[in-house]
Amino acid sequence: MSKRSAKAKKHLSPSARVGSILMDVALWVFSLTCIFPLIWMAYNSLKVKRVFNADKLSIPGLFGAPLPTLDNYTRILTNPDYHLFESMWNSVRTTGISILGIVLFSFIVGYMLARVKGKWNRPLYLMFLSGMLIPIHSLLVPIYVVFKEMNMTNQWFTLLLPYISFGMPMGIFLVEGYVKGIPVSLEEAAAIDGSSFSRSMWSIIMPMCKPILVTVAIIQVFSCWNEFSFALVLIENVHLQTIPLALTQFKGQFGSDYPKQMAAMLITMMPIVIIYFIFSKQIIQGMVAGAVKG
Repeated sequence: MSKRSAKAKKHLSPSARVGSILMDVALWVFSLTCIFPLIWMAYNSLKVKRVFNADKLSIPGLFGAPLPTLDNYTRILTNPDYHLFESMWNSVRTTGISILGIVLFSFIVGYMLARVKGKWNRPLYLMFLSGMLIPIHSLLVPIYVVFKEMNMTNQWFTLLLPYISFGMPMGIFLVEGYVKGIPVSLEEAAAIDGSSFSRSMWSIIMPMCKPILVTVAIIQVFSCWNEFSFALVLIENVHLQTIPLALTQFKGQFGSDYPKQMAAMLITMMPIVIIYFIFSKQIIQGMVAGAVKG
């Protein structure tokens, strides 16, 4: 609790102070319920399968529990049969290219729909908007059939097209609403100074749209990184599988090695966690601007 908030509470009435304390306690409890699954997964990844099956709540090394071990991490990192780093690279490549495509195309189409007026403007906007209403998994079989006929399955670029296509409708919706909130007078003034339409779009409007583009990227990076269904159906080659598919290797026909699976999940979470901490300030600004602007 900050000094400012503590000082403000001193001026509250006793009943309001009690209510504020109860609210703080409730928020701490809620935060703990969100964090505890990660903590539980972290310390259970330090157990062997036999110890985990015997007691799933005990903390290694405490209250007589067996000492923690890094055996799960060692086996995962040294066993080439798991292809974990290869799968991480596949996920990073697919997610990175997909995010670039989604952000780029969403900005171009959203800007055009917001600024260029014509008889096809509204129908096109509704067509893209309808992409948010169609359940993507209902298109799983048709996409598989089309990709199979065109020999586009089991390629490094196989997942790019569906990821970009399914990510664009929301991106276009957010960008179009954001651009409408930017005064047209900025582009008119630039045109008077000799700026072309494309230069105004890229040099003036795009930097101003940075908050909403960051918001689009945040939403889609988790969606692409965690996507499982299309990767399962369209990718059969073990050398092209993404992280969600790689994690299924730790599940057997009659049982699962959960501690090893938790260790693999923690390893594969690292890129996303690192990205979050590096861009945490931009992420918060983008989410707030995306919620308020437009």
